[in-house]
Amino acid sequence: MTPPLVEIDLSIEDPRWDAYDLPALCATAASMALAAARVPDAGYLVSVLACDDARITELNGTFRDKPRPTNILSWPATELAAGAPGDWPAPPPPPDDFDNELGDLALAFETCIAEAEAAGLPVAHHLTHLLLHGCLHLLGFDHETEADAALMEGLEIKALASAGIANPY
Repeated sequence: MTPPLVEIDLSIEDPRWDAYDLPALCATAASMALAAARVPDAGYLVSVLACDDARITELNGTFRDKPRPTNILSWPATELAAGAPGDWPAPPPPPDDFDNELGDLALAFETCIAEAEAAGLPVAHHLTHLLLHGCLHLLGFDHETEADAALMEGLEIKALASAGIANPY
């Protein structure tokens, strides 16, 4: 039996998340990110914290010095940034029995739901996009420059289209 591309360690702090199939959404988005980033290895681990705006405000303040809510935060396990704007980042080290972590994500309930509703999107589609976006950050992609943003958004658009999800941009 082939192992899943990504194992998800999901911690749900806010029970309102129980209305959504987060295990499936997380696994799908993480697998989409690996495929988009052309990472062939299976067996990686992504930890996801499903929390509320109060908790993500605390995390955003502590780790980014921005004490306000945001939709998703990411903490890569390995620094994989590209050498130049618009370049592909280095691939993650292959998973092994001792180290298979890509990193951690945190999702904020109120912000995510409000964004989906404001955009008229199905919540599952918006969550898939955010989780894909976060996983691409774990894989070294970012949107700090126009070239980096174009690469990352292009990967997201193509991956989401393959799942029947409209272009979020």
